[in-house]
Amino acid sequence: MENKRVRALALFSGGLDSALAIKVVANQGIEVIALNFVSHFFGGKNEKAEAMAKQLGVKLEYVNFSKEHMDIMRDPVYGRGKNMNPCIDCHALMFKVAGELLEKYDAQFIISGEVLGQRPMSQNSQALEKVKALSNISDLIVRPLSAKKLPMSKPEREGLINREKLLDIEGRSRKPQMRLAEELGVKDYPMPGGGCLLTDPGYSKRLKLIEEDGLLYEEYSSIFHILKTGRFFRLGEKKYLFVGRTKEDNDIIVNYKTFGSFFIRGKGVGGPYIIGYGDLNSEEIQFAKDLFSRYCKFKGEQPIEIFFNEQPMKVDVINREEVEEKIKKYQINME
Repeated sequence: MENKRVRALALFSGGLDSALAIKVVANQGIEVIALNFVSHFFGGKNEKAEAMAKQLGVKLEYVNFSKEHMDIMRDPVYGRGKNMNPCIDCHALMFKVAGELLEKYDAQFIISGEVLGQRPMSQNSQALEKVKALSNISDLIVRPLSAKKLPMSKPEREGLINREKLLDIEGRSRKPQMRLAEELGVKDYPMPGGGCLLTDPGYSKRLKLIEEDGLLYEEYSSIFHILKTGRFFRLGEKKYLFVGRTKEDNDIIVNYKTFGSFFIRGKGVGGPYIIGYGDLNSEEIQFAKDLFSRYCKFKGEQPIEIFFNEQPMKVDVINREEVEEKIKKYQINME
């Protein structure tokens, strides 16, 4: 009787490290299924991840864990990094969810592209051990790129994977991975970058205000997505304006036009799409109308017409100095 083929699940971002981890393991004759985890802040269907999975010859599955991720966002066991990123808790949650999928995919263990010491705070030896402990599947985690620098896992002890064919990469330099990519024939990989919005200082600055207003919950997730684009104004607690800056911003904002208390667009004049969120008073609503006028091509210097919740409405010439003062007061920049 034939031996059952070994299968592993991989945490897969589509980047170089996770691709190399898959390649190293697949080269041992182990079947790998790539799991791309999707939250409100990272992951999701994208051409780069799909192209890399195709190059590696592995099946790609998207795993939406947005709700579970929101739960750990609010109260991470190991806190956050410099911004809103709960990296240790987040990685542990990915492993935990992957562990729950082992039976579904008839797989025996889980791999990831983490490299010891690559990120000083979240990938040092202590942090990696914390991730293992928090995941509840600690002994089924294999990190192929640094395995020889780490304690032996159960799959290695049981011979499901050959430890001698795993690697001992350590440190922040990317050169070992780039050399390995050349050796293994991994091409067209993306350069390392911020795949997670929670590590971005500007976005985190905005999201922190949403948290302070008590809205860091799944039911308000539309806010997290609108925050990614355009201008953001916080007029008071739970009172926001989301204002397009470009056509691309408008294309995103229009998808959420029924989410807030009002939606503004131009009537016969191009300009930003604007969503008002919260219980805004008449003065704050007028500011939103003035913002449209200020940012349209007439710069507030002549009367215009807008649609306010699809009802036509006139906006007079604005007091430019007064509007500029309010912009300075309420706008939350990404810088």
